[in-house]
Amino acid sequence: MTEYHLRTRKKKNIKEKTMANITLGGTPTFTNGSLPELGEKCPDFTLISKDLNTVHLNDFAGKKLVLNIFPSVDTGVCSASVRTFNEHASKYPDTVMLCISKDLPFAQARFCGADGIEDVEVLSDFKTGKFGQDYGVEIESGAFAGLHARAVVVTDANHSVVYTELVPEIGQAPDFESALKALS
Repeated sequence: MTEYHLRTRKKKNIKEKTMANITLGGTPTFTNGSLPELGEKCPDFTLISKDLNTVHLNDFAGKKLVLNIFPSVDTGVCSASVRTFNEHASKYPDTVMLCISKDLPFAQARFCGADGIEDVEVLSDFKTGKFGQDYGVEIESGAFAGLHARAVVVTDANHSVVYTELVPEIGQAPDFESALKALS
């Protein structure tokens, strides 16, 4: 990039996104960008609930959020992460735990019904994929291309980011303890 181009981008306050390197079974892959930064407001989103309603970030005004982002509830680590956050959700009445993937809402509803998942909200990015793009978690290469990387974003009640984790190996669980500690 030329110096002029860099100065122009800075003047326009355009944030350059860098791709994150992750692995799937040890095979390198990357995402389309990076997670929101600490202190930054979460990008708005439009997702679909398991009962096919449209859900936006502002629907959770005044609540802390845990965004548990993952490839699919049909994999062991992903389903375990939903179960783990579901187990802890009732301990945090001022917090909503959102479990977000590109699974169809029908699959999410089936999973929640079969596993008794009632304390978290499962949401789908299947319609547009914009959430994955805006949050920098869209996998751009490899077997999981088009799905979301495994990540956790925690916000305060104003939806400013207080914690992030992009799990470096997709088959690895997130650091639940650190994510929950960020709610204190």
